[in-house]
Amino acid sequence: MQVIALSDVGVRRGESWLLKDVNWVVDEADRWVVVGPNGAGKTTALTIAATRMFPTTGEVSILGERLGRVDITDLRPRVGFASSSLLRDIPMHEAAADVVMTSAYGVTGRWREAYEAEDRERAHRLLEEWGAASYAARPFASLSEGERKRVLIARALMSDPELLLLDEPGAGLDLAGREELVSMLADFARRPQSPSLVLVTHHLEEIPPGITHALLLGQGRMIAAGPLEVTLTNDLVSRTFGMNFDVRRIGERWSAVMRQS
Repeated sequence: MQVIALSDVGVRRGESWLLKDVNWVVDEADRWVVVGPNGAGKTTALTIAATRMFPTTGEVSILGERLGRVDITDLRPRVGFASSSLLRDIPMHEAAADVVMTSAYGVTGRWREAYEAEDRERAHRLLEEWGAASYAARPFASLSEGERKRVLIARALMSDPELLLLDEPGAGLDLAGREELVSMLADFARRPQSPSLVLVTHHLEEIPPGITHALLLGQGRMIAAGPLEVTLTNDLVSRTFGMNFDVRRIGERWSAVMRQS
């Protein structure tokens, strides 16, 4: 099944195109990374896939459902989404476990919802899986950048989604924090029972082992899309970032350094 299908998609704000003429298909078994510089349209593409933005032009299907022809309230719980853009909606006084648990009802703060013991158990189990159980009772505001990232990933998985979208999960982390998260994401990506996965990053070093495909975006345009071995080349990465790079692969990890003249 195609879990994401974008056909000639464009997003315009005023006279500027954030995305234009993007054609992108993600199959159920795929694990994708979206790579590009700041302003390339990566977060815009992911927000569309998360059903939180409609394109100006083109057609979008998510999990076999066409946007504009489906009840978003039914579709959205099937898509897990972790992004720093959610931070403005999450009450900072909320305990980390509650931040995760409220996702089961599609809200970002506790109000009058009646949660079952099963909801609480699942929230704590997810926090434990992502190494966040020790601060389940702490206010979200007291957490570090890395701790918040883990809570948001656990939150995105609370509804048992069929598609998981992670917007720059490694941003703001130090080297140790990044490597620990990359290792956890690699384990997750390799599990056959895991949902389809798409993550956004600026850096090839943040691509976890287990990722199979890459979408390269530059200035809102699609530079390339396909298996990592085909897309993460010197030429395509250099075109994406507007600078000459040597792309290197050591084992299952990738990196890029500026090419010396």
